[in-house]
Amino acid sequence: MSASSVAPSSMNGQATGRGIVLSVNASALFALLSAYTLWLAPLGGLDVFAWRVIWTVPGALLLLAQRGRTAQMRALFARMLGDARTAFVLVRSAALLGVQMWLFQWAPLHGRMLEVSLGYFLLPLVMVLVGRIYYRERLDAMQWLAVACAAAGVAHELVVTHALAWPTLLVAFGYPLYFVLRRKIDADSLTTFAIEMLLLLPVAAFEVWLGGSLDLLGPRPLLAFVLLPGLGALSAVAQGFYLKASRVLPLGLFGILCYLEPVLLVVVSVSLLGEHFEARQFATYGPIWIAVSLTAVHSARFLRNRR
Repeated sequence: MSASSVAPSSMNGQATGRGIVLSVNASALFALLSAYTLWLAPLGGLDVFAWRVIWTVPGALLLLAQRGRTAQMRALFARMLGDARTAFVLVRSAALLGVQMWLFQWAPLHGRMLEVSLGYFLLPLVMVLVGRIYYRERLDAMQWLAVACAAAGVAHELVVTHALAWPTLLVAFGYPLYFVLRRKIDADSLTTFAIEMLLLLPVAAFEVWLGGSLDLLGPRPLLAFVLLPGLGALSAVAQGFYLKASRVLPLGLFGILCYLEPVLLVVVSVSLLGEHFEARQFATYGPIWIAVSLTAVHSARFLRNRR
């Protein structure tokens, strides 16, 4: 199937409006998820990642059942078993998603969440390029202005630091590849997410067994029976919103809406995680705030014109 046949450029206004709402809600939940990690002490980043996968699986399966998509999951699983190409794409997408999930849980514990947030600021710029080059999508004048403002902020960061940290690069270039692979699968987003979690489950179970985190949970029933299941539920809902938005929105619009998440991550990093925001960084984040404001205005106009 060609790339153009799966691009969502022909989606109607109602679907696009729903995609905008889903994207905004996903950004808010993911920002909360980064701070949630602090409640899971003494677990380390890899431990939290493993338990997040384990507890996300039942949450994802429950969402599938509630939406009547268990038959679609069985069909995709059968397709994976019968088609080596589909299996290879699913394994790669699961691996890319697993790396991003690990980084998201590791960074708050090591004072690197601001670097991750910068990666999320870069991500929409990369996705816009992918949308223009790979999917041949078009952006209107206000969208291009938002991208230009964000690019100015990112350019300032590069001039000042002369380099980008590896967590920044991993987010900025890892997620676009992931989303391209997800579209190649050409299946329901939540269904594919559930399959990806099931593929990651053996890795997570091995880490729990090898890392010894079970011993840490024994004297901590609140952590074992409330906080970790809550982590899985929050992750399943947020990821479901995010992936659905990525399927129903044009890649350029979806990419620009992603600016909201790093803005919220910066707020959480400074206010809840205790990371330091230097004065020079206002020249980086100021233009990006303008880009976010332009995106909000554009989205509001788009919805109003489609009614």
